[in-house]
Amino acid sequence: MNFDYDESQLLYRASVERFLEGRDIAARKAQRAAPGGIDRARWQALAELGLTAMALGQDKGGLGSSLLDLVAVGESFGLRISSDNWLENAVLPMLLAGSGLVEHHPLIHALASGEAIAALALFEPGGRHVTTPRVTTAKQTANGFVLQGEKSFSLGGMAADWLLVSAATDSGPALFLVAANASGLHRRGYRVIDGNMAAEIRLLGCEVATDARLALDWDVVEAALGTARLVAAAEMAGLARRLFDDTLAYVRQREQFGQPIGRFQAIQHRMVDAYALVDQAKSALIAAVTSGEANEIAGMKAVVAEAALAIGREAVQLHGGMGTTDELEIGHAHKRVLLLSQWLGDPASGLDAYAQAAIRAAA
Repeated sequence: MNFDYDESQLLYRASVERFLEGRDIAARKAQRAAPGGIDRARWQALAELGLTAMALGQDKGGLGSSLLDLVAVGESFGLRISSDNWLENAVLPMLLAGSGLVEHHPLIHALASGEAIAALALFEPGGRHVTTPRVTTAKQTANGFVLQGEKSFSLGGMAADWLLVSAATDSGPALFLVAANASGLHRRGYRVIDGNMAAEIRLLGCEVATDARLALDWDVVEAALGTARLVAAAEMAGLARRLFDDTLAYVRQREQFGQPIGRFQAIQHRMVDAYALVDQAKSALIAAVTSGEANEIAGMKAVVAEAALAIGREAVQLHGGMGTTDELEIGHAHKRVLLLSQWLGDPASGLDAYAQAAIRAAA
């Protein structure tokens, strides 16, 4: 089976990489310092390239990109150590809003065109990686629903104009579209390890209309989360490759005892091990794209995360103390890997989901 990207995927990926290249450390810091962590002018440019509409079906005016398309672009975001919140504020919200809103809903066009930004408010305090709502509730009234509860670690939530909030209802878990400035909704922003902004959200009698409930079965939500995990793994695979390439270049030019440290056998062995991990991450990614099964994707994300984290640790150690700072590209790359490895499930929970599925299949 041929796992190479086709010509159209390579051409689009090249255009994306041209857009992403040239963003030095100062530009990344300035972008993270923008309100909510997103530069709105750059977000518009990202939308003009079609990146905000990739996850939207063609029947609703989007690009209708395949899993492999999203993976190809996700790798590019990793290779360029992008600080654009494409995954958390474009791909995942669009997967959900595009499926749960009616065809001509104005928000779909606003999200696709970059005029509006959305984020998912899924996790709850004390829930760790649990994806179903337990504390946040939605009580139906004559005029709609009243939301009550708390959300934590809403990545990109401070930049969002709209939040997709999960809540428990009498008929099961559901997603609700809530304006970020709605009465009864309170946000508190904080920085996460890669410099991005996340939000803690409190819903104190927040009233929404009946049509604010997205027309989605929860298994569709879980499928969207699986796709997001796959794209996160693709970005981590790209970051792992960048960490390896930058470290290889460094050990070839950093001299000690009159010669490049890359000539020392111990360093060569460590670089060979790191290269094997790069290849392992890529292979796991291909296997998950081929399968498309949610539990296999969760397990694959764990494998990619552990490989990328190991490569990051080697990169930091071989660069010395400065490898942990924001003055080097590898510092930015490793911190992004640390964040993505925990988002939508850490390696332990991903491997547990995969193992439980394997046990059920064998029973």
